[in-house]
Amino acid sequence: MSDELPSLELLPETRRALLHRVAVGQAEGRTPSMLAAVLRGGQPVWTGARSMIDGHAPGTDVQFRIGSVTKPLTAVLVLRLRDEGLLDLADPLEQHLPGTAAGGATVRELLSHTAGLATEPPGPWWERTDGSLRPGLADLLEEQPFRHPAGERFHYSNAGFALLGALVERLRGQPWAEALRQEVLEPLGMTRTTPLPQAPHAGGFAVHPWADVMTAEPLTDTGRMAPAGQLWSTAADLGRLAAFLSCGTTFGNDKVLSAQTLAEMRRPAAAPDGDWTEGYGLGLQLRREHGRLLFGHTGSVPGFRAALWACEEEDVAAVVLANATSGAAPGRVAADLLRIVADREPRFPEPWRPAIEVDPELLALTGHWFWGPAPLTLVLMTKRGLTLREADGDCTHFRADPDGSWTAQDGYHAGEQLRVVHRADGSVSHLDLGGTVLTRQPYGPADAVPGGVSPTLWQEG
Repeated sequence: MSDELPSLELLPETRRALLHRVAVGQAEGRTPSMLAAVLRGGQPVWTGARSMIDGHAPGTDVQFRIGSVTKPLTAVLVLRLRDEGLLDLADPLEQHLPGTAAGGATVRELLSHTAGLATEPPGPWWERTDGSLRPGLADLLEEQPFRHPAGERFHYSNAGFALLGALVERLRGQPWAEALRQEVLEPLGMTRTTPLPQAPHAGGFAVHPWADVMTAEPLTDTGRMAPAGQLWSTAADLGRLAAFLSCGTTFGNDKVLSAQTLAEMRRPAAAPDGDWTEGYGLGLQLRREHGRLLFGHTGSVPGFRAALWACEEEDVAAVVLANATSGAAPGRVAADLLRIVADREPRFPEPWRPAIEVDPELLALTGHWFWGPAPLTLVLMTKRGLTLREADGDCTHFRADPDGSWTAQDGYHAGEQLRVVHRADGSVSHLDLGGTVLTRQPYGPADAVPGGVSPTLWQEG
């Protein structure tokens, strides 16, 4: 039996199911055209389109306006500034962009839509009016722009992302669009992604809600609002973006953002309550459905709707573009395309291989530990690193730190450090997980149990 990885090519039955879903989306959504692409392993494996004109379906190099799918790209620029040490996500906006009515909001709150700012800027519908109506930063916000206290809740804000674009301009000393082109679009090969349309591009239309007739939507340059939803792009370029957001370093794009920062974008910025289905990271929408976590973004502007969803676990991504103001649901179609591939052709796991080299001292820490009488297991796996498993199946994964400690990446202890505490003779006394003491025995008399243990130890009755 060959140990080679299976072909990325999809089965004919899968390809037909994908095309059928796009056909249904175009027909039921009453959109002039719908274009879709699916990627696996960061590579395009299927494209399909349906159009109101037979024989004139758009190809993957045709530009559509992508609306808020612009936001992840703006977020990448801001996180590059953070990674270079030019700002901290906890910094108030005022520190780097003084003079706005939102100066107290932090960069993180703006990226995650938790600043409490108004959804839209003041004045007429910004997506259908020229950006010259809002020439200055003061034109992006009302005098009292906050709808909720900063940091308390998610409240989507296009105005907030316009401010992030202005922040990029201030710290880079050049227009947002130029910084985006030089730092992100060109390195990722997204040469057909532009602030204004370049032929070939689709026209944008509004379809009447109660009749099969349509009218053209205006083509506008939104000026300072551009970082929130201005860009035009293609299915091919958005596929490159999906591959980068999923596994940037695999394709040599780690010079744009590190894998660690990309993972940070994909985590909920403010953990949703309970069994959540929708959330937001740093410039990325998050969705949980059918047992999978999807990340990406949807977009909607007059004349166009767009969606990009990816699933790290299944290594599948889908892009859908449509040229109608309403009706079409690219977000739903893209999620369904991803599900079709994942359900019909589930991802093959990589073959298990033993670690080439393991630190003996780290290996000696694996095995059973106890929080009081509660048993836990510390395991070391090549792919997942150090993991602490609880008896109920919950797991905490750890990232190695330069000082020899480990930082929890998820679960109850997320952000806390795991440290190995030694005795005077150099032997291991216990583990300290953010103040929680883990010992080798359940309340062993020789272990460092806070408060000590009963001299009678374990007894019946």
